[in-house]
Amino acid sequence: MPRASALSDLPAASPAHLCHIDLETLRPPFSTHKPRILILYGSLRAISYSRFLAHEAGRLLEHFGCEVRIFNPEGLPLPDGAPVSHPKVQELRELSAWSEGQVWVSPERHGAMTGIMKAQIDWIPLSVGSVRPTQGKTLAVMQVSGGSQSFNAVNQLRILGRWMRMITIPNQSSVAKAFQEFDADGRMKPSSFYDRVVDVCEELVKFTWLTRDASDYLTDRYSERKEEAEKLEQRVSLKSL
Repeated sequence: MPRASALSDLPAASPAHLCHIDLETLRPPFSTHKPRILILYGSLRAISYSRFLAHEAGRLLEHFGCEVRIFNPEGLPLPDGAPVSHPKVQELRELSAWSEGQVWVSPERHGAMTGIMKAQIDWIPLSVGSVRPTQGKTLAVMQVSGGSQSFNAVNQLRILGRWMRMITIPNQSSVAKAFQEFDADGRMKPSSFYDRVVDVCEELVKFTWLTRDASDYLTDRYSERKEEAEKLEQRVSLKSL
């Protein structure tokens, strides 16, 4: 807790909940298990470049020592169009809870991410009781475009990542004219676009290693500590009546 003299310039702050940074908690010993990465993609087409890119990223992440799972959105109902007990919804939520980092890959359609991409994110709850299923997880965003290079979809995905309280890495990938960048087997050809995908995957793994063991502390917030203490105080007061 800060010294009283240090708090004299912070009269609006609550001394009981304003903490110094704990470097030992911020730098815990590394866990040794493989980083767990979930990949989501936003297309159901038979020839889907976002799916091709998702699998390409998966191969790279496995090379960098990760355990990777890729969710197939086929059969996922529209948000609120089915109960949360729906098997595809449960599969998605369980994979999200399992993951320590995620990759979101969307085509750009009408200048935005696809509805299929958004539906997957909408099915992942922001909170379940006191648990926030995506908070503190790392995130990398990628998109494919049919025409010239654009960043509309990745920019929207970044907004969603922030809303889901995820640690979105600085790097990103946008593959222009994606139909030219993959061969007949769905493998990405050598190019500067491919090099950027490698960069993004490498960076995601580094950020996941750095943050996963400290994610609870990284997302421990003054305002929430204060709010929880006030709620507890109110409950105690009500019980005493």
